[in-house]
Amino acid sequence: MTARGFRPEKTRKTLFEAVLDAGKRFGRGKIALEDHERQPLTYGRLVLGSLVLGRAMARETRSGESVGVLLPNVQALPVTLLGLHAFGRVPALLNFTAGTSSLRGACQIASLRTIVTSRRFVERGKLDDTIAAIGEGRRILYLEDVRARLTSFSNLRGLLDSLFARRVHRRNGKSPDDPAAILFTSGSEGLPKAVVLSSRNLVANAQQIAAHAATALGPSDIFFNPLPMFHSFGLTAGFLTPLLNGMKCVLYPSPLHYRQVPKLVRGTQATILLATDTFLQGYARAADEGDLASIRYVIAGAERVKDETRRLWDRTGTTILEGYGATECSPVIACNLPDRHRPGTVGPFLPGIEWRLEPVEGIHEGGRLSVRGPNVMLGYLDPAILGGLIPPPDGWHDTGDIVTVDDGFVTIRGRAKRFAKIGGEMVSLAAVEAMVQRLWPDANHLAVVLPDSRKGEQIVLVTEKATADRAALMAYAQAEGFPELWIPRSILVASIPVLGSGKADYAAASELVRKLRGML
Repeated sequence: MTARGFRPEKTRKTLFEAVLDAGKRFGRGKIALEDHERQPLTYGRLVLGSLVLGRAMARETRSGESVGVLLPNVQALPVTLLGLHAFGRVPALLNFTAGTSSLRGACQIASLRTIVTSRRFVERGKLDDTIAAIGEGRRILYLEDVRARLTSFSNLRGLLDSLFARRVHRRNGKSPDDPAAILFTSGSEGLPKAVVLSSRNLVANAQQIAAHAATALGPSDIFFNPLPMFHSFGLTAGFLTPLLNGMKCVLYPSPLHYRQVPKLVRGTQATILLATDTFLQGYARAADEGDLASIRYVIAGAERVKDETRRLWDRTGTTILEGYGATECSPVIACNLPDRHRPGTVGPFLPGIEWRLEPVEGIHEGGRLSVRGPNVMLGYLDPAILGGLIPPPDGWHDTGDIVTVDDGFVTIRGRAKRFAKIGGEMVSLAAVEAMVQRLWPDANHLAVVLPDSRKGEQIVLVTEKATADRAALMAYAQAEGFPELWIPRSILVASIPVLGSGKADYAAASELVRKLRGML
């Protein structure tokens, strides 16, 4: 039924046209957005603000130009994104938690000449040094300065533009298949890549999610999105899905505010929360009785949901629906549903997605997943050619994930890069982490691989469990019948590095282990 509910031909529109259609369908006076300052923004005001700001930014940039956006989850961000898009610019969403080196690389590969940000945000986030570093040879366009230059004529022009918004937008000549956004992969396993998504990619994924969850979501639902929009989960699942389907979206600027998020959830009576496992644990532990009672469903992604996390949320009566995606797929690929829910899996594939599994040497169950569909990216920006694009071969994106599919449910067995080859056998690091999690459920754990002169590779466990002991782990593994190869060679007690998206930073963890082992 969900497959019939998704109509690919309805996704052939630009992102701005999709917002205009949503406003027409659900009413220009319907509240579309709110943020932590609790000032509601209707569809009509969102379109008007985007046109006013977009025209002002268009005078400072060139048609078709990629423009960097460095902003948190506040109302200014969607107005900026849609304003740029309305006038034919391509927003490149910069991860302000990534560090100066990664930001410089992102600006270079996307050929950014202009970066839009806010003085207030830079000051509060203590990002002056970052702005100075990435601003070399580029223009920093502060929203406060843009707004200061607006006149009464600018506002009048915006009102006239809003009456003919579709015509104004179409003058830029952009099509649904042109670039609409540039996102940068998290870099959890290496250097980030610049992912180019079209309007059709983004609109399709938002509609795939809505069709997939048609029996679970409705216009009265309120999405609470603390996930940054430089992360595709926060952009599409947390912002575009509610916006294009008539559901109010509440934005929050940081997922790390564990005490504040539950309070605002209570204040807004949000019914849907998007988060990662790491953040879910923080919210559940910090919340007071009743703070999270309005949440019907949690949509969890980016990392595996632990059993301990589910136990923490059981007291709220909330159902955690685990999903799976990739930035290159806009991002959602699969997700559990209330009536098709199997904990431990990431649920069924979304409608409109083709999939195939390629065999992997040394792995006897499942295979390496590739997917194709209207949500799959235009391609990666080619770092060797200005403006060049590396498209997915024949439209197929290799996710790099090893999965099994049983009765339509997808189970992630691990990243292809997250397997250790020990004595000729392939060992999933995700499986090792799950084993350790069952023994010590009240802490976080991460398995990394180091070279081994005798067996090729060895597993080292990084854990936040202060009393972690290898002898206890070995005894548990033997008692539960886990293979001996799964037992880490050594254990390191340390804080696990985390990316701004909430995912564990595998590259930083591996570097930490190598440093402590004297290998760097």
